[in-house]
Amino acid sequence: MMAEKLLEVKNLKQYFNAGKPSEVRAIDNISFDIYRGETFGLVGESGCGKSTTGRTIIRLYDATDGEVLYDGVSVHAKKSKSEVKALNRKMQMIFQDPYASLNPRMKVLDIIAEGLDVHGLAKNPKERKQKVVELLETVGLNKEHADRYPHEFSGGQRQRIGIARALAVNPEFIIADEPISALDVSIQAQVVNLLKDLQKEKGLTYLFIAHDLSMVKYISDRIGVMYFGKLVEMAPADVLYKNPLHPYTKSLLSAIPLPDPIYERSRVRKPYNPKQHNYGPDEKVEFREVTPGHFVLCSEKEFKEMKVQANN
Repeated sequence: MMAEKLLEVKNLKQYFNAGKPSEVRAIDNISFDIYRGETFGLVGESGCGKSTTGRTIIRLYDATDGEVLYDGVSVHAKKSKSEVKALNRKMQMIFQDPYASLNPRMKVLDIIAEGLDVHGLAKNPKERKQKVVELLETVGLNKEHADRYPHEFSGGQRQRIGIARALAVNPEFIIADEPISALDVSIQAQVVNLLKDLQKEKGLTYLFIAHDLSMVKYISDRIGVMYFGKLVEMAPADVLYKNPLHPYTKSLLSAIPLPDPIYERSRVRKPYNPKQHNYGPDEKVEFREVTPGHFVLCSEKEFKEMKVQANN
């Protein structure tokens, strides 16, 4: 892929209670790149470390080890206040819970304008309100909504407010942390289509975190699959769905329901047991490129078997 790398994640680790008996390896040595203008989907079951990855990238958590480079600059290195502000303006986050992520005591106008205030992007109150109204209209709301409080909105509308807040500072890169999981199915499609339209209009780059595999396929250019803190497979979206190679990915894909009762009666679910790998003490388990752009976490023996499988 000749596109420009916007984000590089190198051997990232995030351990909670590190060195204690209760240590949790939420992210365990993962590496991936995100290219400018693409949507990189990150999927896996609840508790696998997807959200922690997003939060560590944007520095809501300090990394235990490893490196995150944004446009060639280390995200976690010490920076001056002006450098931190500049980086914060480039990277924004849409949070999972549209109910908890908006301050209930603030009007929508002030919630969206927070970023404008911090970065000095509005010269006076009139311009501030005008920019907020433009953002509300961009996400499918209207100017009357600016003077209301979050509790007066539905879940889908609140998520649109969260998207407007993220867009307020004209970011280049947005981490969407399960932005549709708390919404009704009918609203999910609207929000995802809105994200796709905004990407085309503004040239945005997304890290789209979700566990709904059908929606991730729809929005993503490439997909990474996480299991217990590790990235086990990464490939272009079409390749991953047509030819999954890691047993865990196969298990995830076999669990996707389809609105077809005849298919559902015959659908075979593939359970995943991590013990099936049987790695010996001397076996090196690495992230290997099985076919161009298709990486799998596997041993040398599994790698050879997958090579054969991929070519058949």
